[in-house]
Amino acid sequence: MNIEKFQESMYQLIVETSTNLPKDVRRAIKGAAERENAGTRSAMSLDTIKNNIKMADDNVSPICQDTGLPTFKIKTPVGANQIEMKKAIYNAIAQATKDGKLRPNSVDSLTGENSGDNLGGGTPVIKFEQWEKDYIDARLILKGGGCENKNIQYSLPAELEGLGRAGRDLDGIRKCIMHSVYQAQGQGCSAGFIGVGIGGDRSSGYDLAKEQLFRTVDDVNPHAELRDLEEYVMENANKLGIGTMGFGGETTLLGCKVGVMNRIPASFYVSVAYNCWAYRRLGVVVNPESGEIQEWMYQEGEKIDFAQPAAQEIAAAVEALEEQNVVTLTAPITEEQIRQLKVGDVVKIDGMMYTGRDAIHKYLSDHDSPVDLNGQVIYHCGPVMLKDEEGNWHVKAAGPTTSIREEPYQGDIMKKFGIRAVIGKGGMGAKTLAALKEHGGVYLNAIGGAAQYYADCIKSVEGVDLMNFGIPEAMWHLNVEGFTAVVTMDSHGNSLHEDVEKSSLEKLAQFADRVYK
Repeated sequence: MNIEKFQESMYQLIVETSTNLPKDVRRAIKGAAERENAGTRSAMSLDTIKNNIKMADDNVSPICQDTGLPTFKIKTPVGANQIEMKKAIYNAIAQATKDGKLRPNSVDSLTGENSGDNLGGGTPVIKFEQWEKDYIDARLILKGGGCENKNIQYSLPAELEGLGRAGRDLDGIRKCIMHSVYQAQGQGCSAGFIGVGIGGDRSSGYDLAKEQLFRTVDDVNPHAELRDLEEYVMENANKLGIGTMGFGGETTLLGCKVGVMNRIPASFYVSVAYNCWAYRRLGVVVNPESGEIQEWMYQEGEKIDFAQPAAQEIAAAVEALEEQNVVTLTAPITEEQIRQLKVGDVVKIDGMMYTGRDAIHKYLSDHDSPVDLNGQVIYHCGPVMLKDEEGNWHVKAAGPTTSIREEPYQGDIMKKFGIRAVIGKGGMGAKTLAALKEHGGVYLNAIGGAAQYYADCIKSVEGVDLMNFGIPEAMWHLNVEGFTAVVTMDSHGNSLHEDVEKSSLEKLAQFADRVYK
């Protein structure tokens, strides 16, 4: 094999997977947008998602800032040198990271140190399999941490909230899958896709579930009972009312694929791999001698090129938003301004905001802040950044990360430093809600995965602190314009996330009755 050509092919696969959603995923998102009621928060979110996809196409930049854990599935003819192929993939990953197509995402589990090139123990994941065909089948999925954290595994029999007992049968499996969609809420950047693995052990069950994510959205399961199960879930999961980003709405799930394997008598696992709307997986057929790409996978059928909205669409969207309370905020923000906001308001931010993820929140709990945060905005974001020849930083992708991880710290830090607004995705818990009410703060939900849309709102990088934590975890000083998000937790004790979770649990209960004999 020409290993240099193979490395180039793998680089192309990585870049395309990161920046260009496959055709089947685009069609699923288009269908969701058509089903959604105009003028709702979910409709606005889906419009933002469509714009983000278009911008990623145009800029050849990451759809989502979260690279996740790059996972390759590669089938090779007998005799292929997998050792050299692995080295080539490592080189391609490092180059794509250097070029800003992937965020440096590989962190030492003991020290927290970021390798800076997405390489390290266990990253990327490369799974080889030999077969008797005369070509290489190489597939890649980039599955972000927000949706990875909503994976779930059930050991049957089990008692499930809202659904009661799930036994060791097809009906118990049905209940597990429905519950998996409910528990994800909006934290996995819904509307999403799920892969389900029935059977196996703890690890092989999850492997089987993730393997289902390599299937196309519109394929047909050859197993009749599993096909019926997939159709049931797709029909009924969308009746839970969780909706895009957990804002409520008509579409919560965009795809469900189920696989089965044998198990041992003592164990019965149902494993669910959740994937966000930014379903980044592609594949290529590679010539084993030349190393060149012969064919791209997941490209069957119509491709939806999401054009920029026409003038009349923009006018209609603005009119719908103006029916709500749209507020522009510029830091430093006063408590009086915050107390006037309520759940459902749309906020546009101009001026400065500061990024802060896990490492920053832990640091601020024990240390002084490197900048004055009184009246300021914290953005839960780990951006993709590139430095130019003059030494200036530029934002390549900057969508929100899942906020609930900061729940142990957030309320205390807001009160300690006088922070007035927090931006993230998926909402936060009771401790933060209580602090918002006591201190006079607000939680703003940005659109998960919309990394290009929000990068475009960032007009300049004014500085950075705590770079020792690595690019994703550093505190970036960002000057923004028209940065739009929705108030989902206010200073009066109200939480949209709490309301949607409660109402979706009530709707989930209607599916407790036995369906399968």
